Amino acid sequence: MVDLTSSTSVNELGLAVGTPSVRSVGPLAFGPEGILFIADNVGASIFAVDVGDTGGGKPESVNLENIDASLASYLGCSREDVAIRDMAVHPASSNVYLSVMRGTGDAAIPVVIRVSGDGSIVDVPLENVPFSQYAITDAADEDDPRLVTRMKLRTVTVTDMSYVEGLLLVAGTSNEEFTSTLRRIPFPFDGDGKSNSLEIFHVSHGQYETAAPIRAFVPYQGNTSILASYTCTPVVQFNLSDFDSGKHIMGKTVAELGSHNHPLDLVSYQHDGGEFLLVCNDRHPLFKIACKDIDVQGPLTVPDDSLDASPADPVTPGVGVPRELLPHPGVKRMANLNGSGVLMLQQDDDGGSHLRTYATATL
Repeated sequence: MVDLTSSTSVNELGLAVGTPSVRSVGPLAFGPEGILFIADNVGASIFAVDVGDTGGGKPESVNLENIDASLASYLGCSREDVAIRDMAVHPASSNVYLSVMRGTGDAAIPVVIRVSGDGSIVDVPLENVPFSQYAITDAADEDDPRLVTRMKLRTVTVTDMSYVEGLLLVAGTSNEEFTSTLRRIPFPFDGDGKSNSLEIFHVSHGQYETAAPIRAFVPYQGNTSILASYTCTPVVQFNLSDFDSGKHIMGKTVAELGSHNHPLDLVSYQHDGGEFLLVCNDRHPLFKIACKDIDVQGPLTVPDDSLDASPADPVTPGVGVPRELLPHPGVKRMANLNGSGVLMLQQDDDGGSHLRTYATATL
């Protein structure tokens, strides 16, 4: 039997063996020593869990057709009762981790799934594991009536996360007047987190906004800034050096990719000496942006009514940095894989979901 109390995570990262009270699973991110961060919006908490993944194979690609059907079979439910909330790749093993809600409504059960390179599926134990918990004390109450794109404010307490040099960066909302928030939480969870309210200029809406949260973001410029995407669909840069405690932060809008659209994920990758950003959406095709164009883009601060096109249009016009449309349909989630590939969770017209890896050289 493995002595969990002697593990590095317990001794050095402040984890204790026990059973985390996880009420829901949403955004995922990996931190030091392969620690998995799990956002629980229902419980207004973030859990750091040692998943015990010792590494090994590091597959060059992960491909699994009909992952939703496989998950349904494994979990003993219908495909319609499987909701994949997020995806992350373990930095040492390249195993794929999925946050999954089994069922609907208050009866939904949170599950974390690990998919290996050979396509095998197992659930990640959340009982008697090394873990720690960070409570988000400024989350909106569960009965807060405020809505964000028809979703209750509490459900978007955490929309995305990334671990950067000792800090867990957490995008989402708070219970403050300006609800759009970026939190900076030190890990181990032995110190106080700091948060900042955010403001952006929304070109298609023609106004500055403080309510809509970041939907997805990636660290950028050697972890000195982040690139974030919002609903309808601004891409905004924030310099992390501006984030003093409690300060209200204004982002620089560098692109608007079209309205009536919800961004789902961002990923950046290196190829042929350059860095590129991919943005997947619920309505538009997969966008590719050269980061060198972002570096020279000035802030967008002028309204543009032409962006507010009909929702029936397949692609609406955009402004700001140039972008390329890629022929990868139905992309819902993305993650880097071994530095040479991008793993995509794609959904087809029939609702089936698939894990597919694309070499960066082909993107």
